[in-house]
Amino acid sequence: MAPSDIAFLKTFTHYFLHFVFPVFIALVFYPKTWKKVYLILLATMLVDLDHLFANPIFDPSRESIGFHFLHSYYAIAVYFLMLFFKGNIRVIGIGLLFHMFTDFQDFNFWPH
Repeated sequence: MAPSDIAFLKTFTHYFLHFVFPVFIALVFYPKTWKKVYLILLATMLVDLDHLFANPIFDPSRESIGFHFLHSYYAIAVYFLMLFFKGNIRVIGIGLLFHMFTDFQDFNFWPH
């Protein structure tokens, strides 16, 4: 496979997991309130604001997990603990953990 094809698949997968897959999470686990849950899952992408404190803001050779403070292992532990709450806190925890998984796979499952 050509490097440009791999780059396209990597980018497509990343944005699919950030924007499309959360619809399925919302529909499967929260069918009655899926629209609200989907919006909360999208809102958890604000966690990427911590990238603004990095120099450079985006570096394709840098893994987000463990580098940015809202992507730190301590933060991920807090996101995991959020799963033990009910309501919107749990949904936020799900969104943040799924976001971390998406960033993890983007760096670790693809050549760069």
